[in-house]
Amino acid sequence: MSDIRLSRSIISGHATPPPSKSIAHRAIICASLAGGGSIDGVIQSDDMRATLGAVEAIGVKAAVDGECVIIEKSAAGPNEHPIIDCIESGSTLRFLIPVFAALGIECTFIGRGRLPKRPLGVYARCLPEHGVSLSNVSGLPLTISGRLGAGRYELPGDISSQFISGLMFALPLCKGDSDIVLTTPIESASYIDLTIDALYKTGIIIQRVDNGWHIKGGQTYRPFEYKVEGDWSQAAFLLVMGALGGDIAVDGVNMQSLQGDRIILEVMKSFGADVQIVDNGVICRRGDLRGAEIDASQIPDLVPILAVLGGLADGETIISGASRLRLKESDRLEAVSHCLKLLGGHAEQTGDGLKIRGVDRFFGGVALPSFNDHRIVMSMAAAALGCDNPIIIEDAECVAKSWPDFFDIYKKCGGVADVVRNR
Repeated sequence: MSDIRLSRSIISGHATPPPSKSIAHRAIICASLAGGGSIDGVIQSDDMRATLGAVEAIGVKAAVDGECVIIEKSAAGPNEHPIIDCIESGSTLRFLIPVFAALGIECTFIGRGRLPKRPLGVYARCLPEHGVSLSNVSGLPLTISGRLGAGRYELPGDISSQFISGLMFALPLCKGDSDIVLTTPIESASYIDLTIDALYKTGIIIQRVDNGWHIKGGQTYRPFEYKVEGDWSQAAFLLVMGALGGDIAVDGVNMQSLQGDRIILEVMKSFGADVQIVDNGVICRRGDLRGAEIDASQIPDLVPILAVLGGLADGETIISGASRLRLKESDRLEAVSHCLKLLGGHAEQTGDGLKIRGVDRFFGGVALPSFNDHRIVMSMAAAALGCDNPIIIEDAECVAKSWPDFFDIYKKCGGVADVVRNR
């Protein structure tokens, strides 16, 4: 276990975020259901390892060469009652439960950290209604058996979009047609768009209708080649580093991306950051930062880093629509509030978000828990740029969940970060 000491520093230079793990998850699953394909842009993070290991139980082999993954059918076929280790990846778990059910593969899902306690209530209700038995309705380990059937699936839209995406992967494999019907307005809608786009590229059609989607059964996944674009949710950390610590040029991102977190550019402008779009990316420099009001219902992953930005902006920042963050790798509202207070900032939790009063500088000079949450660690690394005194982030290696090279990029851009203890 590693603790990292970070000191106030000046950020400058170019940086490239890793390929989008949201898109990579989807591309790997589609290629696996097609029995073949290549995906260029899969970093060896813990989340990617979880999905790559899981899909091999479907009956494919996933050969990894750097950031390229080649999917091929396995002569051995699907595993018999496999154990699917999702590590701490909610995407792996929620995407693949209905997929394995649609294929009629009896299996057991396990996980680590907070994942075994993260809610599966939507599946616990709707899957048994369509032919699937679940051994555990409260978490992991979870054994499923039976075969998923077509039909009408009613889901609330204000739950994790991962449940909807999971059904979208699975229902085209069923014999009959299906409908996903939303009973409440949808949140994180852009993640559904990413799923539909990945499915379209592999030959699967999802039809948008009033209050949901119509999905024809008996569709066939086709092999394809896929280049994964840069991750906007990770680019957000780099851009805020520029806004707090100097200036930074971020490349490797798609300005027309379907990723909802692309809105970080507009959000940062609302905070007063100097954001300029150039031919090969985005440049972000510090401006006269001011507080802003943020509805995070469509961009929940951005809340920790936006809270740090608000903590060093003049005036008050109010973040709402973020209640689902209590069910992530940590309770992110509690975690970020706790850390900002330790740094000398002012943060108050509300029912569905945070109220933050900005300060000129954080005091620093403290040790911060990581909460075993990659986004908390990366956010606090950005906060260190606004601290008068060095800080320590405990157990910072949990960034490997999504971005193992984060601190290498941080130091390359001028950030001061040193391992102070291995435990």
